[in-house]
Amino acid sequence: MTTLSSGFARARRWLRGHPLAFDAALAFCLLAAMICSAFTAPGDGHGPPVFGARTPEPLSVLLMTLTAAGLILRRRRPMQVLAFTAALAAVEYILVDPPAPVVMSTVIALYTVASRTDRPTTWRVGLLTMGGLTAAAMLFGSTPWYSQENFGVFAWTGMASAAGDAVRSRRAFVDAIRERAERAERTREEEARRRVAEERLRIARDLHDVVAHHIALVNVQAGVAAHVMDKRPDQAKEALAHVREASRSALNELRVTVGLLRQQGDPEAPTEPAPGLAVLAELVDTFRNAGLPVEVACADEGTRLPSAVDLAAYRVIQEALTNVHKHAGAGARAEVSVVRVGATAEITVLDNGRGRRSRATATGQDGRHGPADVGPDSGGHGLIGMRERVTALGGTLTAGPRYGGGFRVHAILPVEARAGEPELPGAAGGTGARR
Repeated sequence: MTTLSSGFARARRWLRGHPLAFDAALAFCLLAAMICSAFTAPGDGHGPPVFGARTPEPLSVLLMTLTAAGLILRRRRPMQVLAFTAALAAVEYILVDPPAPVVMSTVIALYTVASRTDRPTTWRVGLLTMGGLTAAAMLFGSTPWYSQENFGVFAWTGMASAAGDAVRSRRAFVDAIRERAERAERTREEEARRRVAEERLRIARDLHDVVAHHIALVNVQAGVAAHVMDKRPDQAKEALAHVREASRSALNELRVTVGLLRQQGDPEAPTEPAPGLAVLAELVDTFRNAGLPVEVACADEGTRLPSAVDLAAYRVIQEALTNVHKHAGAGARAEVSVVRVGATAEITVLDNGRGRRSRATATGQDGRHGPADVGPDSGGHGLIGMRERVTALGGTLTAGPRYGGGFRVHAILPVEARAGEPELPGAAGGTGARR
């Protein structure tokens, strides 16, 4: 049984791959069936049909052969084949008595048209074929107009139209299901690629913020230690201690960020909370230790923010202060404010620095965050990263020079993250930083 089933399956695959051969075999089988039917006469009374009781005329054999041969092209030219077979069937009813079953070819041609066209066309062509052949059989046939053979022509052509339309509808339904499945698969793949790209961008922003902040502090403190090593070893030792602390903090944050790339369930993946405004005081202390005076004002102490908003606010302040420390120049001071205004949290970082002369020349004024800082040739990504973070949460960020000197970074973050924005587990969620 298994061998027989596999043989049928191989035959079906071969026939689907060679439709012309299938149609030729169908035409040959139909011709044999029509010839056998032409040699068979109906029995008398209730007796069975008698084979060989009559002989078809040469014209009937010719018409049967021509209609069967026309079916070989039924897939390529369905309408023309239907018109050809229907015309020969009508000629058979008009010229031959008793007629041979040439109409069988018309039934198959009509089925082909119905299965390959739309429903309105099927109805129009089907009714025309049914009415024309039935009228020819009633008017020119050898039997009375009310005989069952004449109504059989109407029934067979009607069933061919209905069967073809049903096959076309099922084929369209299956194609629609397949298309939806393929579209859903493409959508899943595109969504997966989009999420991967967003995650890579988020990790890149985190790495930039961590590295830029801590390496800048390490660079400053190392320069101080080298400068006072000989004359004031105690101060150099203190600077090296700050270097060690900044390096340890950088390694810890890098380990947390890179740990996100580990596979789910990896026991070595870090579980430390992401930084937030609750540790803003520690962040500010690192800049104060590096020689940058920073004043902090936080309203609504103790108010918790969503973890994604809390992290974004922390990173904006971190990057803004890092840029102040790197570019504002000697004697610069910074002010940080975190204020809850309705359904938003406003983050503002101000400084009074004048910036490096090369930077000011490149942008026309104090342009630490301007084109010279974030352009494609400079390699800077601080302002771009801040804007991407804020925009991803549905907020806005503005940054530019202040009137009279200095720079201003202002971010407005929604207190509630946008729908679908992932929450960061374990993130610190308060604004209770100390002044």
